[in-house]
Amino acid sequence: MRILSARLKGFRRFVDLEIEGIPRTAKLVVLAGPNGSGKSSLFDAFLVRYRADSGYGVNHDPKYYDRPDNKPGDASTRISVITDKGNQFTRGGLYVRTAYRNDHEFVSRTLNRQGSVHDTFQLTRMIEPDATVRENYARLASQAMEDVFVNEQAGTTIGDYREKIVGEIREPLRSLFPDLIFVGVGNPLNEGTFRFDKGLSKGFDYKNLSGGEKACFDLILDLVIKRRSYPDAVFCIDEPETHMNTKLQGALLGELVRLLPGDSQLWIASHSIGMMRKARELYDANHSSVAFLDFSHKDFDQPVKILPSNPTRAFWESVMHVALDDLASLVAPREVVICEGNPAGVRQHKNAAHDARIYEIVFADEFPDVTFISAGNAKEVAGDFLGIAAVLPKVASGMKVRRLIDRDDHSESDISQFNSEGITTLSRRHIESYLYDDEILTALCASIDQIDNAPVLLAAKRTAITNSVRRGNPPDDVKSASGEIYIEAKRILGLVQAGNDQMGFARNTLAPLVKLNTVVYQKLKTDIFGK
Repeated sequence: MRILSARLKGFRRFVDLEIEGIPRTAKLVVLAGPNGSGKSSLFDAFLVRYRADSGYGVNHDPKYYDRPDNKPGDASTRISVITDKGNQFTRGGLYVRTAYRNDHEFVSRTLNRQGSVHDTFQLTRMIEPDATVRENYARLASQAMEDVFVNEQAGTTIGDYREKIVGEIREPLRSLFPDLIFVGVGNPLNEGTFRFDKGLSKGFDYKNLSGGEKACFDLILDLVIKRRSYPDAVFCIDEPETHMNTKLQGALLGELVRLLPGDSQLWIASHSIGMMRKARELYDANHSSVAFLDFSHKDFDQPVKILPSNPTRAFWESVMHVALDDLASLVAPREVVICEGNPAGVRQHKNAAHDARIYEIVFADEFPDVTFISAGNAKEVAGDFLGIAAVLPKVASGMKVRRLIDRDDHSESDISQFNSEGITTLSRRHIESYLYDDEILTALCASIDQIDNAPVLLAAKRTAITNSVRRGNPPDDVKSASGEIYIEAKRILGLVQAGNDQMGFARNTLAPLVKLNTVVYQKLKTDIFGK
């Protein structure tokens, strides 16, 4: 089952919240935003709706569920959820974990019959404790007893069966902690608990795991056991990253997605950079498999509609600031492209770092973890005059640094030499050749509902280039003609606040039009990043 949309009226933080546009193919939905932004409240809404739809009953707590201006009534009536199976949850269609999952130790001395997981559903609110390790131990031991005497094939050996039930949990745990080996459940009738090997320590108890190991084991164990009873469900986990370092957070998310049964969907509420980075990695592999819902900067005292966000540079920077606060500026990008343009200095000129700013606007959606830096003219960039290319990889291990220069009048032999030195060259004369391309100027006309003026503007561009050639400039030197094109564009289209000069016009008006679906974008992308 997969949630596609939701509507909440006057429920907890929300006066009127709509969530729409989640792809049917989304296996992972990430709620991003700072503490107190309403992520857990959305899970509370799902929980209330599920309990009402599945016959478990709703906890009527007006001080918890209602806003001050709500009329008394059933909170579930103010919540609607649309899934790919209809507008109601079926029993077994939702499974929720709160952020309060600590089960620090336990032992078992008896083995009791465990009923169906669906017989009861105790969780009612996202503020409640949600320790399941002890319960899952009893369920795993009880299931093993039933399997041995009822379900397993007669030819299955005890060793084969033990390997089967242990391996389901051991392998994903081992991918997170290579030196931690889950070995079994011990004796459920005599101080029974989960047992592990680690280095020279053999068969030590669950209680001796670290906080991070327990947190990961809990979620993996729970999903492995519950997926039998929830083969087609929406799994919601509030703050799955608790007690874990950044690297471990991402690895755990990957395992949880991999363990999802059938056509199920995982929703997480997180402000963890590790979780976000992994989600971005999954998104890059398949855009339709991950949806990001951004709860940041929303005024829930007003009607709000949230649509899935592309993980653009702005979104990613917001996530970084939530996760790291003032340390966000210290996080290194994956790649740095050193390009031409006047470097940004202490006293910022309005056109400083002009090329870099354009590139970041153009590639913000597809390459949010690439930073562009203007570092002077072609000779200074090629020669690494500022020493950026030499220093950055030493500051941040694994960072890739690329040097990019304009084509200008470089010969083919020059370009071959640059390539041999690891320097990338644009295939067109300069960035203006892409921005003032006929396709982008036509898109400008279309963006303001003046497509009929496109031929007039393109004719004005040709005239401006002819005038530039008469002044002794090469015919492909669009930059020399850009001032006249800018003036004519303002006159023909009646543009206002489109930039105070041709450089501002290029950055603020033309660069945002170089979108993924344009030929110019694909050409510029190939020139810089290759095929």
